[in-house]
Amino acid sequence: GLDLDPATRCRHYHGPLDVVAIKMACCQTYYACIDCHQELADHKAIPWPLQALDTPAVLCGVCQHEMTIRTYVERADCPSCAASFNPRCSLHYPLYFTLPESGDKEH
Repeated sequence: GLDLDPATRCRHYHGPLDVVAIKMACCQTYYACIDCHQELADHKAIPWPLQALDTPAVLCGVCQHEMTIRTYVERADCPSCAASFNPRCSLHYPLYFTLPESGDKEH
């Protein structure tokens, strides 16, 4: 990411709860945010497909615990260290993940 701190906060998102990095499906590389990917990568971001929900692709910037996409979108905190995640990140999920429609039984 750009201007990255040890907890994965970047130039674009640097609040106290902005402590995750997401492995991008297109390049298998962790980025602090989609904006960092857009500025640093030489290709367009592609969201993870629905069948990848159990793929480890989210990193807690506080303890470096890698969790699955499913775990990340279903929790408000890290299952390893209990660090809280920014709830507003859910607004950006479609940029990173293809998720089940409300009411679908994907679990």
